[in-house]
Amino acid sequence: MLLETGSVVAVEPDGLWVETIQRSTCGSCAAQKGCGQSLLAKLTGHTSYLWVSLAGRSADDYHIGDEIQLGVPEEVVANGSLFVYFLPLLTLLAATVAAHYGIGREGVTALAAIAGLLAGGALVRWRAYTTRHDSRLQPVLVDDRQVVQLVG
Repeated sequence: MLLETGSVVAVEPDGLWVETIQRSTCGSCAAQKGCGQSLLAKLTGHTSYLWVSLAGRSADDYHIGDEIQLGVPEEVVANGSLFVYFLPLLTLLAATVAAHYGIGREGVTALAAIAGLLAGGALVRWRAYTTRHDSRLQPVLVDDRQVVQLVG
């Protein structure tokens, strides 16, 4: 499980909104110049927020500004990264090869490559939208508090 520290920015009855990139640590990271998160945070002036389920915990135990620890399974990060980076690349290559052998003109092949890249990006976006509420893909709170089991 990959662990990340975040800061609670809002408390809801069934979950927390958490800011995951700390500006103080982001500025001291060795990968700062090559990090897309750092660049986005600088350009937009804010970081991204995650919603995290309390999973039976009491919302009264959490307050705005609390530092909490989140966990994400390694396979979720690895599989998600492969999907996000390779699917657009594969659709770009497939469209390029199809246009090259189907039509054979250089301009059409270049346009097909761009269309393939955009199609791959659209597929990634669609997949993210359809799986946004999948509990297996969501970060979880990692703490010493016990989860309340509902008996039905």
